[in-house]
Amino acid sequence: MPRTLKVAAVQAAPVFLDAGATTDKALGLLREAAGAGAALVAFPEVFIAGYPSWLRVPSIATDDTLLKAGHVAYLDSAIAATGPEIAAIAKAARELGVFVYIGFVEKNGSGGSVYAALAAIHPDRGVVGVHRKLKPTFHERLIWSDGDGNGLTVHDWNGVRLGALNCYENWLPLARHALYAEGEQVHVATWPGDLDVTQPISQFVAMEGRVYVISASGLLRAGDIPDRFPLRAQVVDGRDVINDGGSMIVDPGGAILAGPVTGEECILYADIDTERVMAERLKLDPAGHYSRNDVLRLAVNRSRLDPPPG
Repeated sequence: MPRTLKVAAVQAAPVFLDAGATTDKALGLLREAAGAGAALVAFPEVFIAGYPSWLRVPSIATDDTLLKAGHVAYLDSAIAATGPEIAAIAKAARELGVFVYIGFVEKNGSGGSVYAALAAIHPDRGVVGVHRKLKPTFHERLIWSDGDGNGLTVHDWNGVRLGALNCYENWLPLARHALYAEGEQVHVATWPGDLDVTQPISQFVAMEGRVYVISASGLLRAGDIPDRFPLRAQVVDGRDVINDGGSMIVDPGGAILAGPVTGEECILYADIDTERVMAERLKLDPAGHYSRNDVLRLAVNRSRLDPPPG
């Protein structure tokens, strides 16, 4: 029996480094998407409350004093997975009957680092998973800790199998395969923004996994960075747009159903049908008939690897 679902990809800027205000903004966007009929809503990577874009700026990356100032501001914006912000999103998801993926900056037990985390929130069961980015990308390693495989799993919503990865994790073949092997049918890919990165891998994952791909990208413009942020001048440096978005929704054959959109806030929508997923797997099911587990086998450690308590 086919399963259909209306899905939404939110492209929006956070209220930069303000977790409470960004949560309020997320709640408004969630209600808007649910009002349009979406049953699954995906927000960008670390939407609560922003991507550390200053780490990409050469003049900052070579100045220890500036790096420390940015680090303190970022740590102050981090939240706990069990805190009031995620609880408020879960409450709204329950009231609206919507499954939500939302990225957030998660506090590390050490107090001096954070995780790029992605919460999976079921409308009936609450938070069913918190995936921490397995390996921060390049400059992100200055501020984000390595994650683990605890949240590397697929969740069922109305008979549809949902999975998600953060940003460049979507380029990791073994991470993708771990989700395919659990029967993933809809793949959520979250990003801080930048179309030149999001489009090729979104279409590739759709074709490789025979899955729908919801790419939810962040947006950051000069006007989104408050004057109180100590590195604002260096980050903006004459630019109007720092992260340009690039959200889209792709079908299992690689065709783009909605988007891509750059430079503006929006919510993209598409209707999906898992019968299309099954049909596309006639020729290629990478974790099924087109696999050779007797030759190639993947082992996944899904333990939560928190640092030891102090």
